[in-house]
Amino acid sequence: MNDEEIDVINQQGRQLKLDDAAASASLDLPGFLAKPEGVPACHGFPLVSETMTNGWCLGAITEYEDPEGCTSGDAYVIAPDGSRAGLVWDVGDGKIDEICPPDKSRWGLYQIWFKQPVQTTDDLVAAFRIVLPELQGIYRRL
Repeated sequence: MNDEEIDVINQQGRQLKLDDAAASASLDLPGFLAKPEGVPACHGFPLVSETMTNGWCLGAITEYEDPEGCTSGDAYVIAPDGSRAGLVWDVGDGKIDEICPPDKSRWGLYQIWFKQPVQTTDDLVAAFRIVLPELQGIYRRL
């Protein structure tokens, strides 16, 4: 995640979901802002272990649990080989679209669509598993 993406998240008022155990290159900054050398994309943001599906796992960048239903967020996906892609999700109908092409740190940034607002981790798991086959297809074509 670059500074521009972080600024967009903050302007949209989303609360970041941080991994407090993530290593940091600074005593004063969290791991996502002071990444140690050699860490993967989206370092400093937690995995949602409940989403683990055949070696694929979703990580949360923004808070998704909301009793009133969260309708958008930022996340990332980890493939079985450990490589990552960034995700911007919204509720609605749409096709997965590439926002940024693959680079040396990730296999792209993609807009994805969930069918329903997310209230709980169980909702996020269900939504992820619906879009996972399409993400796997993108990954295979790279």
